[in-house]
Amino acid sequence: MTKVLMNRRALLAGAAALSAGAAHAQDFPTRAVTMVVGFPPGGQADLAARPVAAAMERNLRQPVVVQNRAGAAGALGNAFVARAPADGHTLLMALSSLAVIPEAERLFGRPAPYEVSQFAPIGLVNADPTMLAVPASAPWRTLEEFVEAAKARPGDIPYGSSGAYGTLHVAMEMFATAAGIRMLHVPFQGAGPAITALLSGNIQALASAPGTLTQHVQGGRVRVLACWGAQRAPAFPDVPTFMERGSRDVEFYIWAGLLAPAATPAPIQARLRDAFRAAMQDPEALRAFEAAGSPPRYMDAPDFARFLAEDSARLVRAVQRIGRVE
Repeated sequence: MTKVLMNRRALLAGAAALSAGAAHAQDFPTRAVTMVVGFPPGGQADLAARPVAAAMERNLRQPVVVQNRAGAAGALGNAFVARAPADGHTLLMALSSLAVIPEAERLFGRPAPYEVSQFAPIGLVNADPTMLAVPASAPWRTLEEFVEAAKARPGDIPYGSSGAYGTLHVAMEMFATAAGIRMLHVPFQGAGPAITALLSGNIQALASAPGTLTQHVQGGRVRVLACWGAQRAPAFPDVPTFMERGSRDVEFYIWAGLLAPAATPAPIQARLRDAFRAAMQDPEALRAFEAAGSPPRYMDAPDFARFLAEDSARLVRAVQRIGRVE
């Protein structure tokens, strides 16, 4: 009898929690929603966040404010959202480095600032193959010429990244490991500052999403040598993939996706998913993605969760292969 009463109380408590969550979802959001980007303006996460935030704001009828919390290759922003109240008012526009950072910290025997399990996927915005870019003034016109120069000058050619073990760093080290070359890593706080350094000639190579390179390639300031995708990037159909050039393990995508703290009540997650779905069909948002050369690749939470798990497993294996890189 006692066990029956305990089970009944547990069922009633669960029903009450669901009812309370549904009630909160009806009122949600009650104030401005903050969409955290762990990088400075100008990078892939920021380019994804701003059109989505503007479109979600129209649907949620509350301000959706993009907040750039740059530092530690995105780890500061990621950790901030992981620890935020799970009420749906603090979200994260993350990149594929989400899974890389905790694994990299473990390589060095340091505690991870967060875990991927602390987030609930809301939806995927896009997933672009990474591109190898050099200044237009650089002497290399093909991937083979770049590799030959790097082998002749080990540790000499400077390349930029969004921070140690960030998205752009892992992509370049993946390439360097496969090619048997060594370059000089110059970390920045995000892709935006790294692109500025590439344009000024302070660095000579950069792995970057197509959307952040398009205008500079069209303006004649940047040349693209190779693509990390399994297929050529639609924005750069003449640029070969690393796979075409014989590097089967050199595959890397810069994706941007929206996440919430994992404990966010299911009814509020459902409300966010609905608003996100509407945003990914919003004409103004779609025009912004197309103008940036980064077409959307919408996935709802269940598909995004599977995508995230598969991509994270592949990137963790890549980090383990690369090992400790100072």
